[in-house]
Amino acid sequence: MKAFYITEPGKTALQELQPHPRAAAGEVLLKTRLIGLCGTDLSTFRGKNPLVSYPRIPGHEIAATIIETGADVPKEFRAGLDVTVYPNTNCGKCASCLRQRFNACKFNETLGVQRDGAMKEFFTAPWQKVFRADSLSLRELSLVEPLAVGFHAAVRGRVTAQDAVAVIGCGTVGLGVIACAVSQGATVIAIDLDDAKLALAQQVGAQHAIHSAKESVHESLLGLTGGHGPDVIVEAVGVPDTYRMAVEEVAHTGRVVYIGWAKEPVSYETKLFVHKELDILGSRNSLTEFPAVIEMLERKQFPVESTISATVPLADAGDALNRWNAAPQSFTKILVEMDA
Repeated sequence: MKAFYITEPGKTALQELQPHPRAAAGEVLLKTRLIGLCGTDLSTFRGKNPLVSYPRIPGHEIAATIIETGADVPKEFRAGLDVTVYPNTNCGKCASCLRQRFNACKFNETLGVQRDGAMKEFFTAPWQKVFRADSLSLRELSLVEPLAVGFHAAVRGRVTAQDAVAVIGCGTVGLGVIACAVSQGATVIAIDLDDAKLALAQQVGAQHAIHSAKESVHESLLGLTGGHGPDVIVEAVGVPDTYRMAVEEVAHTGRVVYIGWAKEPVSYETKLFVHKELDILGSRNSLTEFPAVIEMLERKQFPVESTISATVPLADAGDALNRWNAAPQSFTKILVEMDA
């Protein structure tokens, strides 16, 4: 079977992979149909992901079809169903797992990161990691995982209807934050460098948009929040400037949630942490948010087609990564058709 590899930084290849997998007890055999390329995959392609060794098969934003089931799999998971897959593992024994926060397992291995992912014709998964959603299209299924990461960040930020929430970065994960915050009744302010992404954020439900290269983020946020600053700021970019922006612009006693992972050290005025008495929170993966995202997508309350910037066949996946690398602001989500 064919598999797509990032063989080393800046290089990709399609290769034959043997043997063909079979479903063991408690597993389902899946045919990969669509894969969403993630910012993590771009970091791997750029050689900036310290969790990855090469060569690596990427792919953790998954739409797949069940081909067969092993013993001890519930009958509801039958051949022919289209599904998505929770891509993370947990050990059950580390401090995070003992607190039931399995998403932050110390020894987690995410598909396509610490272990080979789903950009191959077939793969197996434990049935407990498989989510069916009979009314969703393959394209919708492929968006569940990144949107769930955004939902989890909003949950970490304890967003309520009384909050003004600023979201820095309107990629797919940032859009998930916006969708979840809007569903809680919050006032949402989208911040990005790209007009198209800001327009998309407003389609998702953001009431305000700030183009950070064209206007003062500081003055705009003060004007939109009665001079206080946002109650919650979620950083979904992962660069030092936006890391600092979050603590500088959030209101006193506000909450800052970091999803983006800065690839270099960040220098702070740490007095802001204390002077403002901030809650500073990390957000990793997702925990129990897949069903909420599936429910939102089933209600057709998310602009799926507007979010997908390009759909390419497997043979063009390497070229798509090159184009994304050259112009990262030009893409929100790239989907790879595995059987095209």
